[in-house]
Amino acid sequence: METTPVIEGALKAGSRRAKPALAANEWKERRRAKSLGGNCRDQAGRHSHRLVDDQPLRIDWSRFGQRRTILPPPSSSSSNTSSSSTHSFRRNACLLLFLRDALESVLRTAMDPVVPAEVTAELTQILSNLVLGDNEIRTAAETAVNERLAQTPEVYLLALAQFATSAATEVMRSFSLVLLRRLLFRSSSSQSGKSTRLTLYDHLSSQTLTTLERLLLHSLSHEPAQVVRRKAVDTICDLANNSMSRGRPWHALQAQAFGMAQSADANARESAYRAFAGCSNLVMDLQTDAVLTVLQKGLQDPESIEVRHAGLRAAVAYLTSCDAHQAAQSLSLMYPMLETLPALPHSQLPAFLNTLTPLATSNASLFAPHLPALLTFLPALILPSADPGPTPTVARPFPGGGSSFVFPPPGNSNGKEVDREVEPDEEAEEARKAALEFMISLSEAKPALVRRADGWVNAVVRACLGGMGMLRDDELEEWLEADPAEDPTDDTYPRVYEQALDRLACAVGGKTVLPAAFQEIPGMLASHDWKLRHAGLMAIAAVAEGTSKILQNELGKVVQLILPLFNDPYPRVRYAACHCVGQLCTDLDEVIQAEYHQQLFSVLIPALEAPEPRVHSHAAAALINFCEGVERDTLVPYLDPIVERLLKLLNPANSDGRQVKRYVQEQAVTTLAMVADASEATFAKHYSSIMPLLLNVLRNANGTEYRKLRAKAMECAGLIAIAVGRDVFRGDSATLVELLVHLQNSPVDPGDSMLPHYLIATWAKVCQAMGPEFEPYLPVVMPPLLQAASVKADVSIYYDEDTPEEKEGWETIQLDGRAVTIRTSAIDEKCQAFETLVIYTSTLGAAFSPYLPQCLELVLPSLRFYLHEGVREAAAMIIPMLIACGKQSNTLTNQMVSATFSQVINCISNETDASFLASLYKCLADSMLVLGGRTALSDELQAGAIAATQRQLHAFAEKRKARGGRGLAEIADEREDLALLEEMEEFALEDMARFLGMLEQNHPLLMAVSSVRDLGLGLGAWDSEDEGGGEG
Repeated sequence: METTPVIEGALKAGSRRAKPALAANEWKERRRAKSLGGNCRDQAGRHSHRLVDDQPLRIDWSRFGQRRTILPPPSSSSSNTSSSSTHSFRRNACLLLFLRDALESVLRTAMDPVVPAEVTAELTQILSNLVLGDNEIRTAAETAVNERLAQTPEVYLLALAQFATSAATEVMRSFSLVLLRRLLFRSSSSQSGKSTRLTLYDHLSSQTLTTLERLLLHSLSHEPAQVVRRKAVDTICDLANNSMSRGRPWHALQAQAFGMAQSADANARESAYRAFAGCSNLVMDLQTDAVLTVLQKGLQDPESIEVRHAGLRAAVAYLTSCDAHQAAQSLSLMYPMLETLPALPHSQLPAFLNTLTPLATSNASLFAPHLPALLTFLPALILPSADPGPTPTVARPFPGGGSSFVFPPPGNSNGKEVDREVEPDEEAEEARKAALEFMISLSEAKPALVRRADGWVNAVVRACLGGMGMLRDDELEEWLEADPAEDPTDDTYPRVYEQALDRLACAVGGKTVLPAAFQEIPGMLASHDWKLRHAGLMAIAAVAEGTSKILQNELGKVVQLILPLFNDPYPRVRYAACHCVGQLCTDLDEVIQAEYHQQLFSVLIPALEAPEPRVHSHAAAALINFCEGVERDTLVPYLDPIVERLLKLLNPANSDGRQVKRYVQEQAVTTLAMVADASEATFAKHYSSIMPLLLNVLRNANGTEYRKLRAKAMECAGLIAIAVGRDVFRGDSATLVELLVHLQNSPVDPGDSMLPHYLIATWAKVCQAMGPEFEPYLPVVMPPLLQAASVKADVSIYYDEDTPEEKEGWETIQLDGRAVTIRTSAIDEKCQAFETLVIYTSTLGAAFSPYLPQCLELVLPSLRFYLHEGVREAAAMIIPMLIACGKQSNTLTNQMVSATFSQVINCISNETDASFLASLYKCLADSMLVLGGRTALSDELQAGAIAATQRQLHAFAEKRKARGGRGLAEIADEREDLALLEEMEEFALEDMARFLGMLEQNHPLLMAVSSVRDLGLGLGAWDSEDEGGGEG
């Protein structure tokens, strides 16, 4: 029997973990014994395997070792001599022939029934019931499956595998494979409280596993339907990966996959490469040159796009999994990988590009030599044709689409004028998005690389700007009538291009992005096409965050470009102008408010009277962003016209009789709250006009449709109370408290997730406004607050067979191959409760002392609440306040002090986050200061604090030395992250030095702190790329 060339080449080249060679005469004897069907022993006394057609093959794979390797361990002999090369060839040829013979026998006997007929019949009925729509029948079938698996798991898992090869329909064969995959690695029902998670697979005998493997290999090689065959590959790869991780290699799969890769059948070749992609261990231990040969053949398959795509997936998996030495030897693989792209039709490009994108993120350097080649191909995908279209004339100045300027210009492949708007080709659009995502991902992974690639950033910027202009003309009425929270036109909004531009700006910075963007934006803003004017405004908003350091130098010119668009005849353009100003106020916080407040107020205040609710509501939202960074004295001259117009928006009926939309009222209330907060006591003259309206909302807005308005009214009332002060608010304080108590004691509305959050926040604001007068209400507010602060983390862990469903208020993260879902809504409420405790403690002082013991019991363990940094920061902040509260009220005990300092010092010793370490040192120093300084710490606690500080100084020194050992080119792309990290470390060192100075003015460790500071890279002193520094 002959070996296939590639398998022979792979094994002839030699595995790094090859089995010791057999002598030539030993091999002849074993071949002779096999051909006679005998059962003889070789010279080492080992049994040869009898391969008989009428009996299932039983191969003892343990002979090859129980290591997590595909091939056996290497021979001790050197491979550098000609003799060892001969032995290597003979050794691998022997192993190959043995595997191929074994595999042939496996496939000859694979269809023999492996379970009794009655089991198959019963399983057929159960599976049929599982796919039915009737819940009761399906539930009963699920129960039956669990019972059978608990009683005889081996029989029913084998029956399921056999059914996957014999069922009459594709649906049932696919379902069987999916179910088998889920069940094999499900926790065993017999497991009870064991720390090691055992699965059904772990309880199967070696014989059962061998039978299961041959059934699946039969399905892989004989399944005619593509969809089922792909399910078979998925199940096989899952089984192979889990088996290998347990020390059970699957040599037959390796042999079959390599054999199928050489098959004349394209379906078989595709399955082979999908197996290599799903289980990269099948090739990881083979000679690199041989692996590259196999992968390259799949990438260059002349017959099938599906095979080429499977080959690309396999190549990506290999490059992602291989070690540095293998990666260095595999660089040539990038050429055939990228050469798969140009010849593809648009319908296939997204799949190929989406396969390459994760590699661009994780191994961006692999693409560095290929950027020029990519730039000859990708821009044509992300940019439409540059054909300018028909020539304008006096009689027809804007032929083709009604626009004076279209960016990018529409394509016209046949050279004929096109006077109607053509829907973009869906396949080309999907290819465009996939290519753009690839380019953005590579830009994020290696910013310095793409900055140096001439034309890369320009192409991406032009593509994003062009995509952002792809709005529809026929959606205006629908957009005007829609609630922003439930806008059906969002489905057609080209958000992907807007987000891509934002990501690019944040990745590569303003020095590179702004010239490219503002080469096009002014022309877009001057266009006769509303869609381009809209896109230009949204583009300025999108790039603002990532380019703020450069943009602020040109802010005056940008503002002058934006202001005229507030008078645009098209409402969506005026909406975009409001959005643009609001975003600039956030991203250029304080700068734009201080220098351009007059120009911006001159357009935002009139926009509050725009005839369209969507526009004047968004103008009110932009004012919130403006007020967050404005000085009180800057806002006061504009306060009256702002409040006057916001009150008009709250009025339930306009002069024309139209009902005010509820989302407008909600936005107006929110903006009033922010204006009051920013204007402080000056807002008092408007108090009598607004507070009665808010109290009326809290009394009467009881329907479910008013949930959000009611919550916003609570928030606004609290902020206004703080702004105007205790004396002005005192007359309404009892009324507001009464309404809040009524809401708190009302029956729980399971659909109202906002009320608890807003109640806690409003009580805190009322406390700040009333000061010590709030003390009588503590018995009302503290029980629910302490309950919220005591909430435990609600965490669910899903293993491989389970997929968590998406639920509001939950977040899913991947951790050690498991999906972990965390109920973030409860954790956020816990954080809010801790922040409210800070307000109560700081505001009430000694009056808060009845709750001191309970709060310390909650706060001290929460210094280690790693699921939410906000909880830990609030806990560190409140500890000195609680100490002060206890001291002022004479309720602080020595035990409380000792427990507090011990916990803080223990946390300092083990903390790895430099930012929170600074908070811990500040907490320790502030607490000592409350209690009289150094004497607050016993000698034992001082020694513990010094030891913890020494440990942290050593850790900082090691980290900084490691960073200093890297070249500047190596850290170029991480410069901003490293600068932020070192800034956090500087804060920690500063607070550490303050603590040491409290212990002793010239403490010996202060010199060590200074030395560690000197080890920093000094990145903060560098001219950043945004500020005109080097490109990295």
